[in-house]
Amino acid sequence: MMIKETLATQRKNPKVLVENKISFAGPDTELSIYDTFEQAQRVRLASDQLLFCGMVSGKKVMHDDYASYESEFLPHESFVMAPNHSVEIDFPDAQLDQPTTCLAIEISHERIGKIVNHIEQQAPLDKSYGQWQYHHHLVHTHHNAQTQGLLNRIVQIYTENHQDRNYMIDLAISELTIRLLRHQTRDLIIAYSEQTPDHNGLNAAVNYINQNLAANLNIDELCKLACMSRTKFFHQFRVHLGCTPGVYQQQTRLKKAAMMIKQGQQITRVCFELGYNNPSHFSRCFKQFFNLSPSTFKRHHLSS
Repeated sequence: MMIKETLATQRKNPKVLVENKISFAGPDTELSIYDTFEQAQRVRLASDQLLFCGMVSGKKVMHDDYASYESEFLPHESFVMAPNHSVEIDFPDAQLDQPTTCLAIEISHERIGKIVNHIEQQAPLDKSYGQWQYHHHLVHTHHNAQTQGLLNRIVQIYTENHQDRNYMIDLAISELTIRLLRHQTRDLIIAYSEQTPDHNGLNAAVNYINQNLAANLNIDELCKLACMSRTKFFHQFRVHLGCTPGVYQQQTRLKKAAMMIKQGQQITRVCFELGYNNPSHFSRCFKQFFNLSPSTFKRHHLSS
């Protein structure tokens, strides 16, 4: 019987109703699919490896008493737990015919270390920011369309009998780990630029973009702030932020738009406040990035 057929059968006939687990092994990794079919509170989740969770359906409420953290975990969101850490989970909406489903991918210390060393050799950070590393803290973020597509691909690879399965898993998990490292490093640089915008040229440029999200991007002005030539500025920006200044501004705008929409603000008002001149263009950009339209995103979060 094919793996996919086995998976479908197991999910239709669960052995347990809370966190029914189906696992698939890969090189230095493991994919687990968790289905919960009835309401439950304070169910403990722990792993001795880094655990990357992707919500598929339903809702969880995640509790981290050590960090005084509590938040809803919804579809199209990622929740990353550091190794040897634990959380407790509530399942307020789970039902037998509408299970709460989540993917969990364990990634070994060794794999993370290898990828960190590779990035450090290929694109070392400015000494102001230290070295590439995985920071042991909880990450909770909304997927962009690329990450969602990658997770879909990872599930397909794990659950099929392809002759190159292990090699394909290796590539996909490496990409997922790089995306996590990039996400953490970007957050570190943004926080540093807010605290000490005058410490170096890149800090000054990043802080200026963040303070002027609605303005048209002036590359010449940013180069002056950074005290760099145009070529050097673009190179340094790509190394540290993972994209061009224009793409960074667009992504930051959209993340701020998502935050404002979550708070219940009107979509049209958010659009114009962040410098978009056309609501249709804003909606297309939002959907390309988050894989959801602004109205669906708003309905999704406010209803929960």
